Amino acid sequence: MTDLASVAPGQVEAHVARLRVGDEEHPPLAASSAARAVSAVRGLHRFALREGLTGADPSREVRPPAPPRRLPRALPVNDVIRLLEAAAGPVSAGGAVSAGGAEAPLGLRDRALLEFLYGTGARISEAVGAAVDDLDTDAGAVLLRGKGGRHRLVPIGGYAVAALHAYLVRARPGLAAAGRGTPAVFLNSRGGPLSRQGAWAILRGAARRAGLPDIGPQAVSPHTLRHSYATHLLDGGADVRVVQELLGHASVTTTQVYTLVTVERLREVYATAHPRALG
Repeated sequence: MTDLASVAPGQVEAHVARLRVGDEEHPPLAASSAARAVSAVRGLHRFALREGLTGADPSREVRPPAPPRRLPRALPVNDVIRLLEAAAGPVSAGGAVSAGGAEAPLGLRDRALLEFLYGTGARISEAVGAAVDDLDTDAGAVLLRGKGGRHRLVPIGGYAVAALHAYLVRARPGLAAAGRGTPAVFLNSRGGPLSRQGAWAILRGAARRAGLPDIGPQAVSPHTLRHSYATHLLDGGADVRVVQELLGHASVTTTQVYTLVTVERLREVYATAHPRALG
């Protein structure tokens, strides 16, 4: 048994490495599990130092393994279209809305909400917090009120403008009549502001009807549409700095994770298309 006072930093580092690699008796630990083990080891050595059992803490400079970087999940464009159309029927860029459920007030609202999320890259809190006066459908723009009091003006595409116009003209007045008056763009069936939970439910219902995952780790979420918005812009040639401004990121470093997604996609295309890619 090793005396705590004789443990060197290299031994702690070797212990962490063994946890990650594993051996015949123990399977390798994931980065998150190894990080918890490192935390326990560091706690033991801090306690020993505090109690005077050792003269130094050999674990002080040992850092836990970093978890693998999770790339944001983006839907293919065709899946986004299926999702939007599953909300309440297809809407053309000219503003025509199909008959049936799409003409119901809640159907018009649901389609407008999902078109808004994908057409602006808004966070769900920004979408449900948007006021009618923040919209300028004639100019195709909206003022989004983001984190930390940062506001940004972003463009809205033709399909989203058409869906919003249909909702604002043919559905919102009726919904608003049931409430006490609110400036919120998106209303619930009682005429009050649509909540984040309500928006989530709308998206999950559309995902289910579109045949996309609506539960579990692969479930479509409001952030999935935001990720898709950013990834599709970069795939289309948009500059990362422009995407940063559109998303409302304080630092371009946050936005650059989306460039990793597009590089992965390019790598997949290269691997399947180039005659000398695989060897």
